Order: sequence, then structure tokens, then C-alpha cells
Amino acid sequence: MPHDEPQSPSPAWTRKSFLRGLAAVGVAPLLPGVLPSPALAASSGDAAGFPLLRDGVVVDLFVDPADDPAVARAVGDLQADVERVGGVRPRLLRALPQEASLLVLVGTIGASPAIDRLIADRRLDVSRVKGRWEASVTQVVDRPLPGVERALVIAGSDRRGTVYCVYDISERIGVSPWHWWADVPVERRDTVTVPSGTRKRYEPSVRYRGIFINDEQNLTTWSHRTQEPDKHIGPETYRRVFELLLRLKANYLWPAMHPYSDFFNKHRANPELADHYGIVVGSSHPEAMLRNGVHEWDPWAKEHPAADGSLPVYDYTVNPAVISDYWRARARQNAGYESSWTLGMRGLHDSALETKHATTLAEKVVVMNDIIADQRRLLAEEVGAAAEPQIFIPYKEVLDLYNAGVQVPDDVTLIWPDDNHGNMRQLPDEAERRRAGGNGIYYHLSYWGRPKSYLWLDTTQLAKIWQELRRVYEHGADRMWIFNVGDIKSIETGLSFSMDMAWDVDRWDADEVEGFLVEWAGRQFGHRHGAEIAAIRTEYYRLAAELRPEFVARGLLSVVHHGDEAGRRMSAYDRLLRRVRALGAKLPEAYRDAFYELVEYPVHGAYLMNLKFYWAERNALAVRQGRGAGANRFADLSDAAHAEEAAITRRYNTEVAGGKWNGIVNPYPSEIPKAPGRPSVTRVARKETSGLGVAAEGNETGTGRPLSFSSYTRDRRFVDVFNTGFLPLDWAAEASHPWVRLSTSGGTMTEQTRVSVEIDWERVPKGAHEATVTVTGAGNSLAVPLRVLNDGRRARRRARGFVEAHGYVSMDAAHYDHRVARGGARWRTVRGLGRRTAAMEAVPSTAAPITDELTTRAPELRYRVRFAGTGDFRVTAFRLPSLDERGRRRVALALDDQPVAVLAGQAVATGNRGDAWARNVEDGIEKLTTTVTVTEPGEHVLRLFMVDPAIAVDQIVIDTGGLPVTYLAPPESYHHSYNPDPVPEEPWGLPDTPVR
Repeated sequence: MPHDEPQSPSPAWTRKSFLRGLAAVGVAPLLPGVLPSPALAASSGDAAGFPLLRDGVVVDLFVDPADDPAVARAVGDLQADVERVGGVRPRLLRALPQEASLLVLVGTIGASPAIDRLIADRRLDVSRVKGRWEASVTQVVDRPLPGVERALVIAGSDRRGTVYCVYDISERIGVSPWHWWADVPVERRDTVTVPSGTRKRYEPSVRYRGIFINDEQNLTTWSHRTQEPDKHIGPETYRRVFELLLRLKANYLWPAMHPYSDFFNKHRANPELADHYGIVVGSSHPEAMLRNGVHEWDPWAKEHPAADGSLPVYDYTVNPAVISDYWRARARQNAGYESSWTLGMRGLHDSALETKHATTLAEKVVVMNDIIADQRRLLAEEVGAAAEPQIFIPYKEVLDLYNAGVQVPDDVTLIWPDDNHGNMRQLPDEAERRRAGGNGIYYHLSYWGRPKSYLWLDTTQLAKIWQELRRVYEHGADRMWIFNVGDIKSIETGLSFSMDMAWDVDRWDADEVEGFLVEWAGRQFGHRHGAEIAAIRTEYYRLAAELRPEFVARGLLSVVHHGDEAGRRMSAYDRLLRRVRALGAKLPEAYRDAFYELVEYPVHGAYLMNLKFYWAERNALAVRQGRGAGANRFADLSDAAHAEEAAITRRYNTEVAGGKWNGIVNPYPSEIPKAPGRPSVTRVARKETSGLGVAAEGNETGTGRPLSFSSYTRDRRFVDVFNTGFLPLDWAAEASHPWVRLSTSGGTMTEQTRVSVEIDWERVPKGAHEATVTVTGAGNSLAVPLRVLNDGRRARRRARGFVEAHGYVSMDAAHYDHRVARGGARWRTVRGLGRRTAAMEAVPSTAAPITDELTTRAPELRYRVRFAGTGDFRVTAFRLPSLDERGRRRVALALDDQPVAVLAGQAVATGNRGDAWARNVEDGIEKLTTTVTVTEPGEHVLRLFMVDPAIAVDQIVIDTGGLPVTYLAPPESYHHSYNPDPVPEEPWGLPDTPVR
């Protein structure tokens, strides 16, 4: 794994203390994985640093002509970056100067005579750098060469090691990797320096780190409109992609491959450019041997007809010779480039393997073995020893073939896929971890397909990515990580984090993922805004973990239970958007475009996607309730939210950055599955009447379910008072007891009013009470029943653990009372994971399952629970839907010392719609349920045990009677420490709420 080692002495420090120190002195955090000691940070802007520009004088850059062209090209970017910062462009020298007071000396060990001379003279320390993969050292050397007084030496172990070190300098002086792709501005300075201390960057955690541009219709549209009008993603676009990858310390690409895009080898400049930049080009699971079947097979088939004139089909059991020659031609064509060769076979355009003459699984295994042997033979003949890496991707049905006995040569890298929704399906076993070719992963940050697609926004929690990638790495899959990033735009944060982990998987711990966001946002917008942007993004991801905006649909979220479940979610979005706008107003004008792209549009877009469905759901309920003008009001609000969503997308495409991103963002691309569209609404015919209607919280219509109040949770409930017609209506509301408080007691209404009902706990007597709120109007009177339970201040103050109220107990899994580690395994808190603030994960992921004597052998979490009554109660653990197709996904629950119940979750990804796996990935959780028996009221202990490792739980709910079925868990119960003063939310979703 990598280490970045400051060579000058420094005091003991932690990453957190260092970040605080940076903020104190006003220094922006530096590159991921390049955190220096505080002493070096302090020198970065003073005379102790090495000056690249001072008093209008810029230091020359030198690269030996013998070095790799990728190095000189990257130094050309450094020239531009220094000019972006300081306004003066340094010279790029290809011959050493006769004399110079200062010089930046860039070179690759073994390819730069000047660098090699310094090493031979022991002037440059390359221990643990020389001979390693993509390692590097930066060191200031006095009198390195005749006539040169002082040099900043940048030396890489190979060409990419040098290139990454060059881009380190760029980011250290203030040029973000996203300066072009997200319009992050560069702060101008008269003096540009870099720390003078020696810094080594050792080998990365993962050897090949890259992206798959996939389902790229928006990127293709944008490229055609703004970059290359005669192409559909060509060299000018890929030039930008290659630079971004290198700035992110990536080295690998699966290019765009769909029918609406030009295939990569169509333009010969593409592979030539990739080699010039130092990018390894491979191909995805359906594109064996760098061939794009969508575009290339039909022309090949026409040029190679069968003897009877018919066109050969892409079936190796029918046309092995034609297909082999098809692959051979590409191997010969790209033999001179640094490439990755995908072995095996699937059907054309990501379809299943076609085998007319092999119908059984065993027969198909034989065919796949023959295919791999043939591909290996022609690679040896056409490419030779340079034909590496070679990879095999057991994706979808090919995984079944692999598990059934496909023989993959030992030096081939196995690329394990996730389930397309961020859950690894299976990981290498002990034998596979010993393979010479190693193991890698193909992981989705964006996806098109079943059961639902998410292509529009970056919505996968960073903590979820962290959890799965840690698990992957611990299982030895460290040779290659490929991330499906869709159109690249909108995935900027998730991609940055994924590449950061691929470079140094140990950099961020379970409770530090938000620290990445603080640092990353600080580098884009200034350190003073990093913490606030990180908090915004964390909440944005949490809301997406509840329900991705691309998965929003009718009938999911309740608008009547738990204080209007959907409305509470909209209230959270509303607060988040207000924070975004407040922060955006503080930023200098130069940052507005980047802020819109990276922060505001994702939050606003997700908000509006949810909002239009919320109003549509309220509209449908209003029609069922017989509302008049109010039903139409909700319909208007839903349509307005959809129009606003279109308007902000239009702004992104036509106004931001002067229209630079025309076509890059579209929730509804024409050729691929779309985000939820415009929900249908119903308008009722106008009636020149008025009438009184009432619907109390917990009731779709009427008031049959009483409003429940507890002195522990101190609730606020709502009553909707509405007009069944269109003419103004006078109405009034009155409570039966003085300790029942109403937000309003009446007035004149045309549409509807939401009345808040609360209890004055200082005035209500102790005990159980029934009360009534009576609403009158239009000659009618309707009563709303209330049930109030006041256990008193003393009971509330003395209660330990979570307290039952309203027929349930709801607990965040991270709010445990006691944690017990056993047998080398434990439960750890992963902040920012799941639907709440954190989830509990059983670790290490490599631990052995525990299937017996759980109460003495298994890691345990304990929760104190206070029950008001007795009975058999249903307990549900909300677990994140991780997979293990070679094992099982189990946890266990018990109450007190009662028998333990083992709960088994879905372990296999079916790829279907509508089944358990599909529900789990759509919801982001799986509900595992058992029953516990409470024989005495009072305090008890609920116990959660690990059975299988790497399983994560974020909520636990106990139904003690009458808990309504809802999409989300109910609000967390009262707890003297974790939730001592529940703050009821103000009612949200009133018809006069403005659409933003």
C-alpha cells in the first residue's frame, strides 16, 4: 500500500490536527495522499519553499529529450498551470542550461541522464522509489548540475510516476484536477512556491485505476455540440478525459461503447493520444480483445461472408475462425500501445453469450475455455510479452460460467463485478487471491438497467463506496479497479473519492469519510467553506440513500403517517437547499459556475424531482378525500416543480460557464432509460360550492385513527382542514382541553389549511387522557380524537434506553448502549452510511462466520429498551443489502437471555425486477424480521449479533402494536442521551409553499 513520506523531521501529529492547523493558517489542504507535516505546510508560502515564480521571474522547467513523451506533455500542463496561477508561463527546456540560479528538473529514473547522474552521485534519495510502480520523489537539491545553483527535482520510477508527481505540483499551487471539467477557478498569486522538503510517493494501493465511460448519450451529445461537430466523442474529447484521469492519479480507461458514440478505434488518433498521455486502454465485458461489437462486427461480417454468401453470426460455436481473425486484426493493430486485453466473450452490445451448439452449462464452459485459449494464442503471436494485463470479467451470466468451471489462466486478472448497485457479488477466495494475475473489480457509480437506472446525479454515499472498497481490498482485489462513471459530469465527487481510495486505501477511516469531503471541497472552493459543503453533500447523500432521486415513484412515501413522512423528507431537502443558497451567496463570482455544477444543481435537481412527486401524491390523496380547489392547487404545484426542474437543467446546459456544457446534463436522454418523468395529476371540475372536510394525521380520509401524544416524544401532529368546493369557507377549530394547543383556530379558506396540534406538557395532568379537536364550518362539525399519555417529568428524566411510544420503538443502530468484541471481530461505526447518520458494520470483512454459541462467541451490540406492555412483538433490523454469492448474509437478534433468532438476508443478485434483490437495491436497505416476547413491562436489553462479517445495520424497529406500514422507519424513539429532546418539525407542504 502507498505511503507519502515527508523526509524532514516533524512532531507527532494526526490528520485531523493537521487539517485544523491548515485552517488556522489559511492554507488549503493539499493533494489526497500527500499530506505533509505541519512544518512543511507552514513553509509552503514563505521563503523556505522553492519558488516557481517570484517578482515576475519564473523558473524554467527541464525534461530530457530521451524521456518518455508523456512526461514532456505533462510538464506542458505544468507550464500552463503556473501561468494560470501567476500569469507568467515558464519555459520548457529540452537541453540543460549553462547556468541557472533555479531550475525544475523533471525526469524518469533510467530515462533521464540528469536524474540518473544525481542518483549515482547519491544526491537524490530514491530508496523505495526506484524500480517500483508509479512511485516518485520530489526533492530540492543544491548545486545539482554544473552552473545550476538549486533545483526542484521531480523523479518518477516510471513515466506515470513522473507524470503524477508533476500534477502534484499543479495541485499544490492551486490548480484543481477539476479546473476544466468543473470550471473550478484558479486563484491568482504573484508568488508561487512549493514546499522544499523531500517527499516520496510510494506505490499505489491498486495498480490499475480507471473509469468506464458508459451509457454516455449526454456526453456524446455535448461532445458533438461543443468539441467535435464531425464526431461523436473523438480525440479532442478524449484529450480532456486523459488529462483528467492523470490529474486524478488514474491510469486506465474503458472508452465509450454505445451505438450513439464513435467506437474508440474508429479515430486512430484516439489510441495514439492515449499512449502519448500514458493511459492504458482496455475494453468492457462485452468488448473482447478491444473490439466494439456494436459498430465493428457487422462490417467485418460483410467483408467475410460464408461460402453461401450469408453473413456470419457472432457465435463462436458457429464461426470460430471468422471471430478469431476479427480479434487478431485488432491485436495486430494495437500491438504497439499499452493496452489491457479483455478475454472471454459475451454477445453483441452487452447481451448474453450466444452458443447455438452448446446448450448446457457444462457445454458453454467448454466453449469459454476454448475462446480464452484461442485469444491467448493470438495475443502471443501478435503482441508477445507486452500483451498485459489480460483480464477476465465474470459479469452477469459469465459469472455462472466461471463458477461452473471456466479455467482462467493464472496470470490473467479476474475482474469481479458488483450487482450494478454498489454491492460486490462475490470476492476472491484464498486460492484466487494467490493468482499471479491478481484480482480487480468493476464497480458502478452510475448504471443503466434492471431493476432501475441511476444515471443523472452522483447519488451513491461515499461511505457506501468506502465500505465496499475496503472489503474488496481486504479480500485481495487490488490489481485493477474500474468505475462506471456514466457521462463523467455529475459524478465528480464520487469519482474523486474512488480514485483517492484506489491510490491510498488506508487514508480514510470509517469515521473520516466526511473528512475527505471537507478536504476536497476546500480545494475547490477554499478551506473556509470546506466544512459547510461537506455537511451539505453528506446530507444530500443521506437523502439519496433513503431514496435515490432517480428511483422516486408514486405510492412509495406516506403523506399521512409519521407527521407526513414524505413531507418531512421534503422539509429536509428544503433546509438543505436553503443552506446551499446561503453559502452560494457568499462565494465570489468566479466560483459560481463550479458551485452550481458541483453543489447547487445536484441538490436542487434532487429536491425538485422529489417535490413534483410529493405534490402529485398530495393531489391524488386530495382527490380521494373529495377536496375542491385544493386538489387543483396541488396539481399546479407538481407541474410547476417539473417546469422548474427543466429550467435549472436548461440553465446548466446553456448558461453555466457561458454554455460550455450544452447537452451534458439531461435526466431524460432519448436512447436510454430515464429518471422519473412528469407525474400524472388530476384536476377536478370547478363547483360553485363550499364544504368542510377534515383528515387527521394517520388517516387517508376522516379521523378514525386518533392522534397519539407521548410525554417522552412530545409530538406535534397535523390535521388537514379543507374545502370540498371552490367558494370561500369560514371555519373554526376548538380543543376540548386547555392543554391542547392549535397553530390556528380558524379563518376563511378557499383551498386548505394544515393545523398543528401540540400538548402543553406543563399543564396536562399525569396519566392517560382522551381529548378532542372539533372543527366546524359550512354547517358541519367534525371531531378529531386525541390520545395523550403523560408519564411525568420524573419518569422521563429517569428512563434509560429507548422508550416505547405510539406502538413502536425505533432506534438508530449506532445508538447502542454497549458493544462487545469477540473472537477477533467487532462492530464498528461507519459514519455517513445508511439512512441515518451512521451504520454499524461487522468487521473485519475476512472474519469467519459464527453459527453457534452466538451469545458467547459473536460480536454483540446491546440496546436498552423500555416497554410499556407485554406481548409478542415484531422486530425489524434494517440492514444494508450487501451480497455474498458464495456465502450467506446473516445477523441475529435476541431479547435479554431468550433464544437467539438468526435472520438471513438476500445474498444473491438476481438481476430481475420485482424480487427481493430488486426491492433491496431500490430501497437501499433490506428488512430482516423476527419476533421477541416481552413477558413483563419495563426495561429490557435487545441484543444484535454478528453471524456473517461485513454486514451493516443502520436501524432497528420494534412494532408493539399498530405501527403503520411506511417506506421509512418511524422517527427515532426518545432516549435520555441520544434523543433527549425530540424537536417536532413544523408542518411542511402547505399549498402556499413556493416552488424554488
